[in-house]
Amino acid sequence: MSAEALPADGGDARATDTTGAPDARRLPGAWALGLRRGGLEIRQFFRQRDQVVFTFSFPVVLLFLFASIFDDDLRGTGVTASQLYVPAMIASGIMSTGFQSLGISIAVERDEKMLRRLRGTPMPPAAYFLGKIWLVLVTGALETALLLTVGAVFYDVPLPSTAARWGDLAWIFVLGLTACALLGVAVSSLPRSAKSASSVVVLPFLVLQFVSGVYISVDDLPEWMLNIGALFPLKWMCQGLRGVFLPDSARVLEQTGQWEFGRCALVLGAWCVGALVLCLLTFRWKDRREG
Repeated sequence: MSAEALPADGGDARATDTTGAPDARRLPGAWALGLRRGGLEIRQFFRQRDQVVFTFSFPVVLLFLFASIFDDDLRGTGVTASQLYVPAMIASGIMSTGFQSLGISIAVERDEKMLRRLRGTPMPPAAYFLGKIWLVLVTGALETALLLTVGAVFYDVPLPSTAARWGDLAWIFVLGLTACALLGVAVSSLPRSAKSASSVVVLPFLVLQFVSGVYISVDDLPEWMLNIGALFPLKWMCQGLRGVFLPDSARVLEQTGQWEFGRCALVLGAWCVGALVLCLLTFRWKDRREG
């Protein structure tokens, strides 16, 4: 008995024998299909060279620009502005690969009727979302590694020296990426068409970067703006990553004078749960014009 290969694009997964009768063997589960779907998403991403170059070069270029403009010692902490930008850009890159990329790409796929076609196949819906998670996990990890390398080589940002600090980096990355990816899935339902997707998704992300301490040091932002930023995950990713890479003398630059790792974990975890609920309540396989 010969079974047909499972289509990577979520097509009909039913295997048949030489007589055309359905094979009685079980189909792969959602996790296995999600892994295959993730492999397809990753291959498609790296085949688009212009998208790859822009995705990985954009935060590095911004880091070079801001680090060149602001390079002074901050309040006698021994930390330069360029070193402060490295963890902030890493956090921004994590949110970009999760929130912005998924929010736009899923909206485009919905507008092009790809989601509706996938929904009509035997592929479990969870496999589609797992494929997206694998994509943002790989791209987010590569972008983080690239920014860490640039920060360590050009701006003397010290890498974590203890296992505990590497552990802090790991859970901030995982929780932050999960929250941002789920928010990206949820926000993808807002645009009415593929043409409006960029505007709908990029604007809130841009605003969050300013009120969360990405482009402007936290101690230079007004209190009311910091309080708004504290409602969203990007601010806590920035703060947690500063705690991972910067010396304790830099804590005075934070709003409370502490790294607050416990609160970072609590807020990011809450956003993971809240964003998942938003996804379940708002996600649509068809665009609004189809009802």
